[in-house]
Amino acid sequence: MKLEDVILPEEALSERFLAATGPGGQNVNKVATACQLRVDVFKLGLSPYAYERLKTIAGSKLTSGGELIVTARRYRTQEANREDARRRLAEMIAEAHVIQARRRPTKPSRAAKAKRVDQKKSRSAVKAGRGKVSWD
Repeated sequence: MKLEDVILPEEALSERFLAATGPGGQNVNKVATACQLRVDVFKLGLSPYAYERLKTIAGSKLTSGGELIVTARRYRTQEANREDARRRLAEMIAEAHVIQARRRPTKPSRAAKAKRVDQKKSRSAVKAGRGKVSWD
């Protein structure tokens, strides 16, 4: 799923604006510019696979009640932080829809094992020849 294909239903979203830290000078102390976006993941209608992947991607941002919290405080304006939070949420959802390839465990062949042992023996012989020289 591409980032452009992610649709965020408005009924699943709620946002609050908080006092932010970071750039902005005295404006930071006066204006609540940071955006806290809360998403009810059950209202997103994700497939079970995508939901499980989203849980691992979100980590501690996902509450036990199934609410995903994205806080954006990178920019100086409410609107820019709001867009940033929505974009980051859409990226997480798009990444959750990507199906990962299953890992197939492999074994080294008999020839590869023999080659490795031969290399170890030759290296051992080189190192064994590095002892102290006796003048006898």
